[in-house]
Amino acid sequence: MTALIDGKAAAKRIRAQVAADVAAAYPSREQAPGLATILVGGDPASAVYVASKRRAVREAGMRDQHRSLPENSTQEQVAAVIDELAADPAVSGILLQLPLPKGLDSARLIERIPAEKDVDGLTTMSAGLLARGQYGLRPCTPSGVIELLDTESVPITGARAVVVGRSELVGRPLAQLLLHRDATVTIAHSKTRDLAAVTREADILVAAAGVRGLIGAEHVRPGATVIDVGIHRTDGGLAGDVRAAELDGIAARITPVPGGVGPMTIAMLMSNTLSAAQWARG
Repeated sequence: MTALIDGKAAAKRIRAQVAADVAAAYPSREQAPGLATILVGGDPASAVYVASKRRAVREAGMRDQHRSLPENSTQEQVAAVIDELAADPAVSGILLQLPLPKGLDSARLIERIPAEKDVDGLTTMSAGLLARGQYGLRPCTPSGVIELLDTESVPITGARAVVVGRSELVGRPLAQLLLHRDATVTIAHSKTRDLAAVTREADILVAAAGVRGLIGAEHVRPGATVIDVGIHRTDGGLAGDVRAAELDGIAARITPVPGGVGPMTIAMLMSNTLSAAQWARG
């Protein structure tokens, strides 16, 4: 039988550890790390995501420094809020919730976030620190994948890893993190010829292409660990990039959707916020 990787349990453990570390290092709530989430407009899905992050911040004993801006905010108005938060020593981390309303340049706005407060790990500076293997804040979902692999004692050193997807948010930074752990890494994508032939070489296969049901039995080597980062809303509920039912008895382990990688993203955001506060303290 293929074992399910319990992302909920791993995320609960990480969040509890962050809360314990915050309580030990910051006895006063007024001095605790603070996360500033910025929500522009009223997109329902974004509002739900931000509410979950804010709740996690409070549960960890950190300060919720949320900013809500109207749908018709200009580029300059959003930039001014980011600059204000960047200059505020009480703000440990800044997260600009994406996507933004039409007319706003998210890339330019993200670049205004200082690397030491970039808890999403999305700025060019953060990407450069990751590429150079230097200290910095890493994107939350890729960091969560590495944590899950470690929790399951999946060997990374020397493993053949294939990441299907090359996004700046997941695919590319995850490939870098795996390389730093001495895996042999291949990045595949929508233009890869004979995708199944490439993915069948993987000891660790990560599906992060954002294509529902892309990966099936023909793509997986027996005994491989499969990480499904995809999440798609369907009439029957949430689905991933992997046709999970086909892999029962083939993959050694697989992350379910939901309950796999998803919970880890917020857990690593909490960890990044604490790391940002520690970075600021030197």
